[in-house]
Amino acid sequence: MTTTQPAAVRRGRPGYDREQLLQVCVEVFNQHGYDATSMGKLAEHLGITKSAIYHHVSSKEELLELSLNRALDSLEAEYDAVHARPLPAVERLELVLRGSVRVLVEQMPYVTLLLRVRGNSEVEITALQRRRRFTRQVGELIAQAQDDGDIRTDISAVAAPRLLMGMVNSMVDWYRPTGIGGPEEVADTVAKIALDGLRAP
Repeated sequence: MTTTQPAAVRRGRPGYDREQLLQVCVEVFNQHGYDATSMGKLAEHLGITKSAIYHHVSSKEELLELSLNRALDSLEAEYDAVHARPLPAVERLELVLRGSVRVLVEQMPYVTLLLRVRGNSEVEITALQRRRRFTRQVGELIAQAQDDGDIRTDISAVAAPRLLMGMVNSMVDWYRPTGIGGPEEVADTVAKIALDGLRAP
């Protein structure tokens, strides 16, 4: 009678570089939940020992911080690149929306994890603060575009950025490149739906 043996656990130096390790860990966090995922479970999915994980990081929380920073750094880089350009606020707003869609598609697992944190640790609280700051910056662009006369003034510059980012963030639940299109096509749709409703007549 033949029995299936579990995969051998690699010992010694890890069989992953840090980037590969992070990719797998983020997938496991998203599948099982960060709080419910132990270092032992990560080691099991990776097929390595816990000590091999510690070769790359000091703790599970560091894995979380690296993952959240991946998403937040990308979003903030999009905003910073656009904010520095001498363009009307409404055009910068469109570019930020398009960049946010692009980041979400390219960094989908990391953004998904970011959207699931609830502030249960200092790492999560810091991530939430950075996420809220990004939303406020979008609101500032809306307010500037209102002052310029390019966006209607009968909408809330506080509610509007939350609604816009909510629309973008919802993509983690439904976006699939097959049949829907790539990030640029989706960005076109988001920009048209959002800005056609915001622009002043």
